Amino acid sequence: MAESKLQATSDASESFPFVMKTVQMHTGGHPVRIITDGYPKLEGRTILEKRAYVRDNLDVFRQRLMWEPRGHVDMYGALLVEPDDENADIGVLFMHNEGYCTMCGHVCIALGRYAVDKGVVPAKSPQTELVIQCPTGLVRVWVDYQDGKSGRVRFHSVPAFVLALDKEVDVPNYGRVKVDIAFGGTFYAIVPDRYLGLDLRTAPVQAVRNAATAVTEAVKKAVPLRHPEHPDLANLTGTLITDGRDEYDPTPAVHISVFGDASVDRSPCGSGVTARVAMQYRRGQIDLSKERQFSSGTTGSVMTGRPVRETRCGEFDAVIVEVSGNPYYTGTAEFTVEQDDPLKNGFLA
Repeated sequence: MAESKLQATSDASESFPFVMKTVQMHTGGHPVRIITDGYPKLEGRTILEKRAYVRDNLDVFRQRLMWEPRGHVDMYGALLVEPDDENADIGVLFMHNEGYCTMCGHVCIALGRYAVDKGVVPAKSPQTELVIQCPTGLVRVWVDYQDGKSGRVRFHSVPAFVLALDKEVDVPNYGRVKVDIAFGGTFYAIVPDRYLGLDLRTAPVQAVRNAATAVTEAVKKAVPLRHPEHPDLANLTGTLITDGRDEYDPTPAVHISVFGDASVDRSPCGSGVTARVAMQYRRGQIDLSKERQFSSGTTGSVMTGRPVRETRCGEFDAVIVEVSGNPYYTGTAEFTVEQDDPLKNGFLA
């Protein structure tokens, strides 16, 4: 179990100047801001209750860290919390420009290395194992550890499944589009670039952002989502635009994840990889334990994904997916909030 010192808390009554401390990392180019101090004490017994409490009562702190002038539209954050499951070593709440996601693979990869380096679990060679409690469930993580140094990280997803294949949706400015909808710890709409008149190899990022956002909004309006374990998990995080290369190929398949309020993932997106592998497995395009590489359409960084074993999630046939990637440190930061700053609570331009 994690020690309480790992939970980022402060007195609930603010005094100014207000300070929040973070450790900065990235996985595959996408940032993660791990909050180590400065959040008020959270209420809630379960991790989903804590997520709801933060969303409903403390959202200004997310805005201060994720939004400008301290963050930007594509910033991502991790708030460490005490797990309520005795099998977990740490708990985490995920945050981005729009709100609070139920799962984030690139953050789990970064947190695995962070937890080993901070001594949350004893480091062991050649790999250190730990369990992270996410709002979507328990994620088992393995961190390479050699000669006193942590490195590559892999995790096993919660049960991933397909909700719909070839669902036709009317997307304004793009026509009637077929999408797959899969759960990789959170729901994604998955659509090949050609269905949107794009080519990920040449399309400007803004064009991808616009198309993916249009698909996300169309799917939210047209397709009711459901998750068998909790209604809070039945949310569409975003859209994964792919290169359409889903039959097995030794070269990396490419995609771009656009999530939250039109945020573009710089990494291949760990939960997006999970969802895409679940979709490929459902279609018979990848075999159990067959590894596939997935490349970010923005940075070219690569994660691997492979279906490990079949399972069930309520009424759905599901699969456990292993995802791996390389996390890196980029620094530490101490953010100050002054009371008379008219923009102290952040903004998105």
